[in-house]
Amino acid sequence: MECSVLPWLLVATTNCALNLRRSTRRYESLLKSLPRGPLAADPEETYLQQNPLHGVDAYLAVALRGLKPVDLQLITLALEGYDIAAAAAVLQLTPEAAKTRLHRARHRLRQDLPEPAATRPTTLLEEGQS
Repeated sequence: MECSVLPWLLVATTNCALNLRRSTRRYESLLKSLPRGPLAADPEETYLQQNPLHGVDAYLAVALRGLKPVDLQLITLALEGYDIAAAAAVLQLTPEAAKTRLHRARHRLRQDLPEPAATRPTTLLEEGQS
């Protein structure tokens, strides 16, 4: 007596595939029926908007707060790698005005920041004493 497993296996595989297709269709139908609310804001983005100078040196934070908002945005764009023309377009300024504002903002920052302490090379003996 010869027993063939192939027909049984084909039927079982077909039924499993049909069950999977049915469950996928039901799941997609459930997802489509759920109410859609507004997207939640990214917590990191919210925190950074509320505390833009978190983690920045205290002297630099004070100096940056002293700048006009447009100048601060211009410096931020420059630090992010935008060239003057692109930054000017973002802020709706002419490239010449953006260049002048950036120059003046950098000058104001240099004035407001304390001079860095004079650094001199330390010897091996001095390194161990700290």
